[in-house]
Amino acid sequence: MSYPIHRFQAICRLTPAEERHLTTLGDAEVVRRRGETFQREGDAPGGFHLHVRGWISSSILLRSGHRLIQKIHLPGDILGTPSMVLPQAADTLTAITEAVTAFVPYERFGQLFTQAPRLAALFTIAVQMERLALMDVLAVTGNASAREQLARLLVDLHARLSPIGMVQDDSFHLPLTQEVLGDLLGLTAVHVNRTIRGMEADGIISREGHRVRLLNLPALREISPLPPRRPQFEPAWLPTPL
Repeated sequence: MSYPIHRFQAICRLTPAEERHLTTLGDAEVVRRRGETFQREGDAPGGFHLHVRGWISSSILLRSGHRLIQKIHLPGDILGTPSMVLPQAADTLTAITEAVTAFVPYERFGQLFTQAPRLAALFTIAVQMERLALMDVLAVTGNASAREQLARLLVDLHARLSPIGMVQDDSFHLPLTQEVLGDLLGLTAVHVNRTIRGMEADGIISREGHRVRLLNLPALREISPLPPRRPQFEPAWLPTPL
């Protein structure tokens, strides 16, 4: 399995045994077609997914019928972990582009706590980083302008895509429609379009098809209402690797 492990490497130096555990944790890779929903809210989960390649959205459906996209997932993410505490899946996972995932049964994951306790602790940290990300989204939703929200999103995507080699000269492929961006930011597609055009007019970003270039990354970081989150490297409480 070719699951990217950069998120774990950002937390501590992995031993060869821990890297083997990570690269053999999931089942065989499964290719997800563009637009394919491979987990639905309310399903019986049984495990979570390692995100190997492509772009995937996590969403929930409100009683009003409105879709709320909670997160855009990128390679290296862990999908579906909130459902671990529920009898039914908490969210719907849909491939935005062709994507690849690997399923991890809960029972196999549980074995890490005895076979590789430090790696299990790293999963705990990774999940807490996801919680921090959602806290940040909650903090800006309804409390920041469309321009601030879009700046935060672009800076976040740049930071998450860079370690996996998907950023070249501060540009990256952005396969999200304005409707998806609107669902993600809580804005209308018209408002998203107006905000993007305003940033282009100001010389902060440029677009060519689905490729976005951040022409002034420092300016975007200044516009973003929140500072970036970086995990503490090798916190003292981590267990000693076996």
